[in-house]
Amino acid sequence: MPYPIDPVIQEQPSGCGIAACAALAGVGYEESRRIANGLGIYAEDQALWSDTEYVTRLLHAQGLEAQAPAPFPGWERLPDRALLAIRWRLENGRPFWHWVVFARDAGQARVLDSKRALKHNVRTDFWRMQPKWFMAVTIDK
Repeated sequence: MPYPIDPVIQEQPSGCGIAACAALAGVGYEESRRIANGLGIYAEDQALWSDTEYVTRLLHAQGLEAQAPAPFPGWERLPDRALLAIRWRLENGRPFWHWVVFARDAGQARVLDSKRALKHNVRTDFWRMQPKWFMAVTIDK
C-alpha cells in the first residue's frame, strides 16, 4: 500500500520540481530546498524544469528512486506514485514543463500541483492536464 501524500506549495516561482520532490518525500518545501541547494540544485536554474536529472538526484537524496521518463500511457495505467510533466512546451528550442505529482491511494487518483495561485492544489480535472510523459517513483530500499 502506498504511503499517504499531501501537496507541498512551491515557495519560489520556479520551484515546482523541489515542491514535487518534497511532497513525494513527505517533507516541507524548506527541507527539500535545503537538500536541493546542498546538491547544487536551485529553483532559479531553468534546467530544473527542462531536465529530469535534477529531480532524479533530489529524490534519491531523499530516499526515493525515479525511473527513466516514459511516454504518458493514460491515467489508468500510471503507477501509484509518479512525477508528471504537464504544460510541456518549447522555448527557443529548449523543452520546459511544470512538475506535478500523481498519487493513487485506495483506488482514488489525484494530482498534487504545487502552484501557489491555484485555489485547490489537489486536482482531479485530469482532462485539462495533458501530460507529455511521467517518471514512476518508488521508495529506495
